This record gives sequence, structure tokens and C-alpha cells, in this order.
Amino acid sequence: MGDTGRRSSVPRQEPAAMPRLALYALVVCLLAVAAAVVSFVRGGVFVGVVWVLLAGLSSNMTWYYLKRGRAAAQDGPVTG
Repeated sequence: MGDTGRRSSVPRQEPAAMPRLALYALVVCLLAVAAAVVSFVRGGVFVGVVWVLLAGLSSNMTWYYLKRGRAAAQDGPVTG
């Protein structure tokens, strides 16, 4: 007398959105790589190396925030 439709006991899994900090870090990484290329082309080796180091740092930050976001989506909020 009521519900005739079947309901799934498994919740829908939608693709997780990219965390905002990971997106910002990715943008910084891409801009740092472009700046490094421009610096090396113009002959600024020292400045180019600094840009490469910044690109490496922001790349690691991107992976960290992506992993943290996926873990939070699976386990709930992360504290600490």
C-alpha cells in the first residue's frame, strides 16, 4: 500500500570535486613552469632554477591537497 519502487541500499557515488586549494596549487605550478621556461630562454639560469623549485613545491602541495580531499570524502571530516 505504499512504496512500490525499489530503493538501493548503496548510496550514489558522485565524482568528488577537486578541492579548491589543490586547484590553486595546480595553477601556481603551471605558472611557475611557464615562468621557468621563459627565464631559461632569456638566459636567467638562477631565476629559472628558483621557478623550478617553486614548481616542485606547488606540485607536491597539489598532490597533498588532492589526497587529503579524497580521504575526507571517504572517511568524513579530517581533524588534526
